[in-house]
Amino acid sequence: MKLEKRDGALLLVIGVWNIVIWSNFAKNLRKTALDPDQHRPRPYYIAHAVLIVVNSIIGGVLAALGLKALRSR
Repeated sequence: MKLEKRDGALLLVIGVWNIVIWSNFAKNLRKTALDPDQHRPRPYYIAHAVLIVVNSIIGGVLAALGLKALRSR
C-alpha cells in the first residue's frame, strides 16, 4: 500500500505529537515519584512506565512511516 504525501504528513504529525505528549507524561510521572507527599503503589508506576514506552514506540513508528511517505515522491 502506497501512502500519499497528505497521509504521510498526518502520520508524521500524529507520531511527533504522541512522542511529545508521552515524554511530558514521563516527566510528570518522575516528578510525582520524587515527591515525598505522593504515596502511590509501585504497580502504578510500572503500569504507567509501560504505557509511556509502548506509546512512544508507536509514535516513533508512525513518525517513521510518515517520513517515509513524504520522501517517497
